[in-house]
Amino acid sequence: MATVLKSNQREFKEDRDKIDGFRIFSDVSIAKKGIQPQNLNFDLRQLNPGQYCAAYHFHRYAEELFMIISGSATLRTPKGLEVVEHGDLIFFEKGETGTHQLYNHTAEPCVYLDIRTFIGYDVCEYPDSNKIFLVPSYEIFAKDTQRNYFDGEENVRDKWKEIENERE
Repeated sequence: MATVLKSNQREFKEDRDKIDGFRIFSDVSIAKKGIQPQNLNFDLRQLNPGQYCAAYHFHRYAEELFMIISGSATLRTPKGLEVVEHGDLIFFEKGETGTHQLYNHTAEPCVYLDIRTFIGYDVCEYPDSNKIFLVPSYEIFAKDTQRNYFDGEENVRDKWKEIENERE
């Protein structure tokens, strides 16, 4: 079934759990229409003056596409800073080369369409803060605490003996 989201029915609301500097607004008409995408997630976003879209990040398992609907913003990527404006399409491949962040450097709101592939999970990395974010569980870890697969598993025989003794 096709669902039409009329431009005159858009209702932007601030995303919950955001902090100053990251007060992005999303069009809630998508949820109100009961749209629940399986593999192609999308949001219509409004980035107000002086706001960032998210922390500087990349996705390990998702591609992303922005289309600037109105206004202008500055895009940060591994190549540096670039102004994007009405009509521009910006594609972010998965992996480090797709690292990105959008900042509204203007006095007017910037509205953009954010489209992302989704295969049921993703891992986002944040190079500035050295974090890893697991989606959809919303678990966040410091990347510098990375461990070897067998760390803490050295005494497996002792653990088994403990379990066997509990059963007796």
